[in-house]
Amino acid sequence: MAGHTHFDESTEEYLEAIYRLDREGPGVTTSGLAADLGVAPASVSGMLKKLAAGGYLAYVARGEAKLTERGLSVAVRVMRRHRLAECFLTTILGMPWDEVNEEACRLEHAISARVEERLVAVLGNPKFCPHGLPIPPADLSEPERIDRKLADVDAGAKVRIVDVAEDVPEMLRFLDEIGVRPGAAVDIISRGPLGGPLTLTGPSGRHAISLELARLISVDFGETSEPSETSLRSA
Repeated sequence: MAGHTHFDESTEEYLEAIYRLDREGPGVTTSGLAADLGVAPASVSGMLKKLAAGGYLAYVARGEAKLTERGLSVAVRVMRRHRLAECFLTTILGMPWDEVNEEACRLEHAISARVEERLVAVLGNPKFCPHGLPIPPADLSEPERIDRKLADVDAGAKVRIVDVAEDVPEMLRFLDEIGVRPGAAVDIISRGPLGGPLTLTGPSGRHAISLELARLISVDFGETSEPSETSLRSA
């Protein structure tokens, strides 16, 4: 296929997962990669050795892996195309944000460099996907990330939703119903005892959410703002 990467999809998915877990997740481990990709740990170990031999990983030791610049360039390319595809699906095709991650997983491997350029132009060079997660810059520079989770916020605080995990459709549908999307202002009313739920007020009133769900939502204590252009288009 003209313009398509010579890597097979499984290799691209491994490099993308390593990038995502390293920068947006708990870190890269054999067990974490296995769970993320839905494969056996033994398969992960074999692929990591193959990627290291090919110069895509700096080292593989004690279940840890770090991308080299060569591996980073592939991972960023795939991640960019994935999140640009999500923006296209929500903005242009009007798909709900809880459906686009799965579709983008298919599209990311087929998008050529030329199509990526056109997506950037048509979408206005978006910096974030519909879930508020950063679209990695093509120059391999590190996008700014906010790691503070809603689950760690004390009662009485006022925060702005920054991003939410993109791979749990049921959660996204619920958050959409209560208006908890990137850019939304939220007041934390109370925290339940013994790991109980958080009670908050947001765009659609008062709601209680579990700590498990709150751990999948990043927030900022800066000034609250209106939802981003991408969020408005995908609503």
